[in-house]
Amino acid sequence: MGVEIERKFLLSGDGWRSLGEPVLLRQGYLNSDPLRTVRVRIEGDKGVLTIKSKNTGATRDEWEYPVPLEDAQELLDRLCERPLVEKYRRRIEHGGFTWEVDEFLGENAGLVVAEIELPLEDTVFDKPDWIGQEVTGDKRYYNSSLIRFPFTQWTNS
Repeated sequence: MGVEIERKFLLSGDGWRSLGEPVLLRQGYLNSDPLRTVRVRIEGDKGVLTIKSKNTGATRDEWEYPVPLEDAQELLDRLCERPLVEKYRRRIEHGGFTWEVDEFLGENAGLVVAEIELPLEDTVFDKPDWIGQEVTGDKRYYNSSLIRFPFTQWTNS
């Protein structure tokens, strides 16, 4: 079992667009219950099954397993809740950490968030100038919430 400590932010400006190589991610949820999520993801030519516990602050337990690409595709096509979450992810190194910037597509088009994984919740880190308001803990921004209430349906973002 691993532990994920992650903080999430909205973006301010477009300075991130020229950084990192965008990679398409397609993911779906076999279970989107906030107490335990089970996610299938295809990133490039790799399939992954991820199980996550409920968040406690910015921390949650996480189990991740490789899945054959064909199996991941079938799970996405046949069993996952709709809509799927599709996004371009850029991994950007800054200040000794990797920022993951996700630009959402489809029913979540227009939403762009950045995440940083940390070794401890109180780890001090430098924010790039394109990082805006923190939304860690705001459940609307959880990928598992975006399948039930996509960004394009928000009246106030």
